[in-house]
Amino acid sequence: MKKHIPALLALCMLAACSSDDGASAPEAQPTGSTENSVPCVNGRAGNYPCKGFELLAHLTLSDLDATSGNDVWGWTDTGTGKEYALMGLDNGTAFVDISDTDNPVYLGKLPTATSSSLWRDVKVHNDHAYVVAEANGHGVQVFDLTRLRDVQNPPELFSEDGNYDAIGNAHNIVINPDSGFAYPVGTARTDAFNGGVHFLDLQNPLVPEGVGGWGDNGYTHDAQVVTYQGPDADHTGREIFIGANESQVVVVDVTDKTAPQSLATMPYPNIGYTHQGWFTEDQTYFILGDELDEINEGFKTRTLVFDMTDLDDPVLHHTYLGPTNAIDHNGYVLGNDFYLANYTAGVRLLDISGIAEKEMEETHFFDTFPSNDATEFDGVWSIYPYFESGNIAVSDISGGLFIIRKMD
Repeated sequence: MKKHIPALLALCMLAACSSDDGASAPEAQPTGSTENSVPCVNGRAGNYPCKGFELLAHLTLSDLDATSGNDVWGWTDTGTGKEYALMGLDNGTAFVDISDTDNPVYLGKLPTATSSSLWRDVKVHNDHAYVVAEANGHGVQVFDLTRLRDVQNPPELFSEDGNYDAIGNAHNIVINPDSGFAYPVGTARTDAFNGGVHFLDLQNPLVPEGVGGWGDNGYTHDAQVVTYQGPDADHTGREIFIGANESQVVVVDVTDKTAPQSLATMPYPNIGYTHQGWFTEDQTYFILGDELDEINEGFKTRTLVFDMTDLDDPVLHHTYLGPTNAIDHNGYVLGNDFYLANYTAGVRLLDISGIAEKEMEETHFFDTFPSNDATEFDGVWSIYPYFESGNIAVSDISGGLFIIRKMD
């Protein structure tokens, strides 16, 4: 959500958790509701409107000892093959073992580094989680995820393994796994990079090293950074930053951390708040969401597609309008699918196989907020669709953590 949107929910006190007494680990007890493994039949999975998605598991905010939810990401332990959902909460980051979706286990929480916040973001690199928040003095928390292999008495209250404190608050953090750099964005507008992007070298995972940043285009709300392998041969192998900068999209070559190079800016009609976007897998198109255009202009959910064939001269290729008036938030690409977190309209899945021909079609949805599809800031915040199992983690602001899966 945008920073100026007022807090709608009260802050929550952390619950006390059992400590490790040195005994052998007891059998983990499942956490969550009894709504596990509910197929979508006649447009419903239990209480939830749906098409083509089944509900596998649901953990409420009460289950997670929190008052509100925000971001979600995932981690697969390469040593054990287990899958974990990492969910941002007002008071910290929850870790949930979802390897057995019939018996999900809330393993515990990394508390916020300073104060509670409605905005928290987490990403993963080389078995470590990196967490930022819109809390003063928070910094970048570092957590060694391999600690989740041996949780004695879930849910535990974890401590951080490191903290990069050269920044305070940050709205988001993105990571390019190919380069091993993290990019906190949306920091203080008065800092050295105008609230733009900071460059953190993760070679030492517990002690990130700041090596510069970019702020010539002002505040960056969200971003994606890739090692470019797209159609523009002039930039093959370069590290490319695509920033959602409130009133425009920016394209910057950040290969040389001491001398980033601006390539292009991408304005578009009826700008409300340039929020977040994601490349198609061939890096030919960039799919963008604007968070306030539905409010300001009365649009149906609007998704913008930019043709990135020439990184120095991107052009608006296509505009897709969804079936509801709900606000779009985070969106991610997996193959020919675009997973859109659509707030009160839930998860919407768009087939983008015809994107070159300006064809996008909604094929699936799962509405975690069944009361309405109003143009309001509630419901699905984000989606993590990258588990090898096909399970999909969904975070809901007031509903908690959902695990769903395509039925076909």
